[in-house]
Amino acid sequence: MATLSFQGQPVYTNGDLPAVGSQAPDFCLVNSQLADISLAAYAGKRKILHIVPSLDTPTCAASTLRFNEKAAHLPNTVVLVISADLPFAQCRFCTHEGLKHVIPLSTFRSRFAEDYGIKIQNGLLAGLTARAIVILDENDQVLYNELLNELAHEPNYEEALAVCRNR
Repeated sequence: MATLSFQGQPVYTNGDLPAVGSQAPDFCLVNSQLADISLAAYAGKRKILHIVPSLDTPTCAASTLRFNEKAAHLPNTVVLVISADLPFAQCRFCTHEGLKHVIPLSTFRSRFAEDYGIKIQNGLLAGLTARAIVILDENDQVLYNELLNELAHEPNYEEALAVCRNR
């Protein structure tokens, strides 16, 4: 269990992110066509899992826009934006913002938050995911992880992207 904060109040997760060097848990997330998607859909590619509570918040929106811009030029890499938003809302956000370099996936019908140790257990955002970055190699081994200690903070983009550039 990790202890974070949201607007100065303590927030707890159900566990911990997958450790660097470990095999990432498979997942079943929902895409904009309401189809179930697993890690196998991105086999052979590096994956940036950009995990946010909701795209309908300023920090989540800003970080998604930034990853769309920064990760567009990374070879053999996909950016998966994972949130509890319904697939319709994710699609509407990406279309409205003109995002072409991120793939929105919903935790709707999923155990993703539990399996990745980032389900918020208490407070106003209970049930949503904590804000995190997990980077996987082509074989789904964890190369990098970052769990934000304050839900309103943005991730360390340069550190995360450096992991992808240096591979």
